[in-house]
Amino acid sequence: MKVLALNSGPRAGDQSYTTLMLNHLVEGMKDEGADVEVIHLRTRRIRNCIGCFTCWTKTPGKCIHKDDMTNELFPKFLASDLVIYASPLYFHTLNAQMAAFIERTLPAALPFFEEDEEGNTCHPMRCKIPACVILSVCGFPEMSEFDALRDFIHRTSDNQHQPLAVICRAGASLLSVPQLAAKSRDVLDATKQAGRELAKNMRVEPETMERITRALGNPKAFRKMGNLYWRTCIAEKITPKEYDRRKMVPRPQNLEDFMFMFSFGLNAKAAGDKKVLLQINFTGKVNASCLFIMYKGHVEAQAGGDENPDITIDTDFDLWMDIITGKADGQKLFMEQKYKVQGDLGMMTKLFGGK
Repeated sequence: MKVLALNSGPRAGDQSYTTLMLNHLVEGMKDEGADVEVIHLRTRRIRNCIGCFTCWTKTPGKCIHKDDMTNELFPKFLASDLVIYASPLYFHTLNAQMAAFIERTLPAALPFFEEDEEGNTCHPMRCKIPACVILSVCGFPEMSEFDALRDFIHRTSDNQHQPLAVICRAGASLLSVPQLAAKSRDVLDATKQAGRELAKNMRVEPETMERITRALGNPKAFRKMGNLYWRTCIAEKITPKEYDRRKMVPRPQNLEDFMFMFSFGLNAKAAGDKKVLLQINFTGKVNASCLFIMYKGHVEAQAGGDENPDITIDTDFDLWMDIITGKADGQKLFMEQKYKVQGDLGMMTKLFGGK
């Protein structure tokens, strides 16, 4: 099987979740012997269709533009058995780069009119069109974000050219959250399995699709963490790419946000079957206490304190925020007695991700 995989994601490397998903899909297809060529549309020059219809009249089947679409991409499109359209979701549909490619496949159609099986008017094809798969990712956590895209696909594909599969991954940014690593790995493994199934049987099994689309987190928690993330980027005047490069974490501004965010960073499994209580007493900007209860891999956060916590940290609020966001060296400040710790230091090290 000859496969043309088109990636319209504008980002390169680790910044692109479209690429991450596509790479696993392609890997699975190659496992079954498919001949796959991946082309990143950001590296190609594709002019917009100008609606002149020269490809229907003066030069039937050939576009007037002299660019990478005419010289390279369109011939490869026609020569393929399967085309993968991989695009991030922009404003509920494919992004501009992918839309430009699709619009430029107009020379494959004839100008005449026919009635499809649903009674709608359509154009017959000039030549055989390859089968296709749609792959799309979005930042929002709800699968309903793809409803408009699915409608677009239905309206632009007649019954003979419906996609073999429409693979959508909502909340794609959660794939890089360390605390969700096991769930994310299953999503990517399932995407690879989908590639194997497409190459072997030209379909994706329902069980595989369910694994790919399975929710990674709670939408309410997603929105709260997302707001912390963007407030941090705005406050630091940095882009998401710079945020990732500096390995930053969102900076809380109040006790409620701190308890929410800090819960995700604690290694609750380190407590084992023992209930471990970590209390933090803040002074300064926030003058209050909070308690984290770890038990059997779970974390419960609550305002206030306990009479007998296993670990107690006394610190200025802004100082602790500097430590957890990487602006200050926590170990150095501890040695300088800028904050105090009482209790099980070994357990604290494990809870904070140490050995």
